[in-house]
Amino acid sequence: MNHIIIKYMFTLILSCICNTGHSQQLKTSARAQANSWTTINFDNPLRYQLGARFIPEIRFEQAANKISFDAQLSFNTTGSMDFQKGENTGYFEKFKPYRIWGRVSGSRYEIRFGLQKINFGSAMILRPLMWFDRIDPRDPLQLTDGVYALLGRYYFKNNANIWLWGLMWNDETKGWETIPSMKKNPEVGGRFQFPISTGEVAVSFHHRKANLAEFYEDTVSLEKISFNQNRYALDGKWDIGIGVWFEYVLEENNIPSESYPLNFQHAINIGMDYTFSLGNGLNASTEFFFISQSDNFFESEINTEVSALSVNYPLSLINQVSAIIYYNWEDESLYRFISLQKTYDFWSFYLMGYWNPDQFGLYNLNETQNLFTGKGIQVMAVYNF
Repeated sequence: MNHIIIKYMFTLILSCICNTGHSQQLKTSARAQANSWTTINFDNPLRYQLGARFIPEIRFEQAANKISFDAQLSFNTTGSMDFQKGENTGYFEKFKPYRIWGRVSGSRYEIRFGLQKINFGSAMILRPLMWFDRIDPRDPLQLTDGVYALLGRYYFKNNANIWLWGLMWNDETKGWETIPSMKKNPEVGGRFQFPISTGEVAVSFHHRKANLAEFYEDTVSLEKISFNQNRYALDGKWDIGIGVWFEYVLEENNIPSESYPLNFQHAINIGMDYTFSLGNGLNASTEFFFISQSDNFFESEINTEVSALSVNYPLSLINQVSAIIYYNWEDESLYRFISLQKTYDFWSFYLMGYWNPDQFGLYNLNETQNLFTGKGIQVMAVYNF
């Protein structure tokens, strides 16, 4: 079904662009990114992973009077092999659309339709507002799958802006979700962001119908296989000499069943960053993340508290070192990550090291991060052309 949707969307996008009257000539451009990596995990037994990824991209642009049309088409081809004691223990391969969207835009608005990335919020490391993406701050490429959506944005003269979106055909979990959405039921939401003093504040809302049948093997005992979920959010950030921000998200799950009693979830992030005048400039960011789940709005039954510290220092124009440390206050676990980066015009090279607990519990990991438990290193080469 997805390939039919993709063909329809791409045909519609090109038709809108190519059939526009009184327009300039259609401009096309192409680029691609290829990268490969080797991950070695030093736990007993020794494990390692070899992987490669190729993402080609084509862009289309056309202007007509005061309206601009553009589109993007890209695919993600990924493969990896796992080894243990020198023997192949498994492999992973994926070929899927990465971005397929078309956009109509003017001086103060844009409407984008298709498979796209949607992300927003003030936090940088542990983001309660990570609703539609899974960007890992440790990932040097900042890759994430997109969502099928219709997104409209309008920008006011005072720098305020409003977002409205509708999602559909997304049957996999996204962001912090553990229960996927009903594939054929639309998800709707919006965001209003407005300036206050030296910063800005935003309110956000999202509604979806979640599919319990994809989460529980036995759904016979459940009263319903789906439930309504609402998310309400408030976030803001300011520059007061140091950068400060916060995010708060309330998640309401309307589940009339004792099989999943945690109907309310509160997630809070408070953070700050500052660039110290040391050498070439040392940037440091810190965040405190708190999440609580309970059956009642004012109660707190299951809590998680995590602190994070991120530092970044440019050694030279082409060399950079960065590190991220997480500490889980509940189980006293410590997550450590360091990266050395060398960047040329077309090539980038990364040497990364990690020292994490045996069970990784911070993010919903993707297929190329399944060795990021315990202690290990990763070497990555990236070519952009």
